[in-house]
Amino acid sequence: MKDKKKTTIILFSGDYDKAMAAFIIANGAAAYDHEVTIFSTFWGLNAFRKDQHVPVKKGFLEKMFAKIMPRGADNMGLSNMNFAGMGPKMIKHVMKKHNAMPLPDLVEMAQEQGVKLVACTMTMDLLGLQKEELIENIEYAGVAAYLADAEEGNVNLFI
Repeated sequence: MKDKKKTTIILFSGDYDKAMAAFIIANGAAAYDHEVTIFSTFWGLNAFRKDQHVPVKKGFLEKMFAKIMPRGADNMGLSNMNFAGMGPKMIKHVMKKHNAMPLPDLVEMAQEQGVKLVACTMTMDLLGLQKEELIENIEYAGVAAYLADAEEGNVNLFI
């Protein structure tokens, strides 16, 4: 019996379009029966943030990061043509017109397909993010866990 192929993706970017690309690739790989891991770090963690405010105790700098960073996958900006927030509205309109799935639905689909979503704990510490602020059913690990998955990966991407 042939071993299952493995795909790993580091989601570093906090841009809506780049996160979308990561989740489209992840869902496609999962549909082709790959074992898929998305390791989300730095600004990519915003794709895992809950949309609503979660009251947690934070220091001053952590509170500043929380205010500056977008809350949830649907609130991330575009990498190009953001146009003070108008770009994401335009792209979402075009996506709806063409029946393309929005990012929050792609995240949910990935979870349904068994894609392993991993939040980088070191980055969470640096940015002051707490588990309560992130979506349910994700894992928490450091670089060593990602490397263990990537070491056997047939496809390894950095987005």
